[in-house]
Amino acid sequence: MTMSLDAATTEIALTRIQEVRSLLSQFEDQLSNPELREQVRSLIPVIQAMKEIGSGLIPEASSARERILSYLRRYPMTLIDGDELMVVAGIGEWARRVRELRVQFGWWIYSGVTLAELAAEDTSATDEIASQLGTSLDLIRPDQYVLLNAEQDRDSAYRWNLINGIRRQPGGVKAKVLKFLRSNVGKPVTLEELRYLAGDKNEWARRVRELRTEEGWPIFTRMQGRPDLPVGSYVLDEDKQAPEHDRHIPDDVRVSVLERDRFSCVVCHWSRDQIRHEDPRKFIELHHIQAHAEGGENSIHNLISLCNVHHDQVHAGRLDVSQFLPPA
Repeated sequence: MTMSLDAATTEIALTRIQEVRSLLSQFEDQLSNPELREQVRSLIPVIQAMKEIGSGLIPEASSARERILSYLRRYPMTLIDGDELMVVAGIGEWARRVRELRVQFGWWIYSGVTLAELAAEDTSATDEIASQLGTSLDLIRPDQYVLLNAEQDRDSAYRWNLINGIRRQPGGVKAKVLKFLRSNVGKPVTLEELRYLAGDKNEWARRVRELRTEEGWPIFTRMQGRPDLPVGSYVLDEDKQAPEHDRHIPDDVRVSVLERDRFSCVVCHWSRDQIRHEDPRKFIELHHIQAHAEGGENSIHNLISLCNVHHDQVHAGRLDVSQFLPPA
């Protein structure tokens, strides 16, 4: 989306430009002055005038934070240089305002640093983002930013307060990550939150994988069974560990089964986009056609997707799913 300046704003900008030209002429005169400090001081009003020009480009926004957000929202899923945000912010502390937008106000603004971490953790998500941005993530600089999701996460400030409380508690990284996820069951949390919770240690990703694959906590990402999630987010689908025999289903098998079944229950065709408060169906689980205890494998052909209601009915002996099996 583009927007031209109105006549009054354009007039102000042109006036500022004339001031800058005059100030630069004065600075040029100072170049022959042997006193360095006088040269530096003569540039101060130039810089100030340039800031006023930049901040005036988005006249509808009254603060640096609002101008940065307005600029990013005009160019979602577009790499934005930090210098661009500095220009529209009109202040030196523009990076702090970006952090406030991300942490306090819940906007999905990722820096090059965060995208690099995401690339190391989730190759599939990396490919998706790279495709939308039109560039490989390893070419993105640390001082570049992108607004990944135009929807504001209004629970972000609450989660950051929760994180700060958990960080001060005793215990290892895995225990803290699990406590945070269990405090937000069914709600996405961000990669950056998990990294901060772990004390900016790289081990947060390994601990999340251990919780999912070794201890059976149903932690999902966009590319691991929850395509409705924002890129770079994680969710604990339910506050319940999977049975021991379900904990070692490989991620690629799990995703393949869900994709084959269109992320919906093969019995009732319920999917997460139909979730309702009054409906007992809350999530999709994988069910072994031939029980694991009877030699059934963790393979695509031995697994089907069921909503939690029908999965419980199968194990209670009240439902026969033989008629709902996919073609061999």
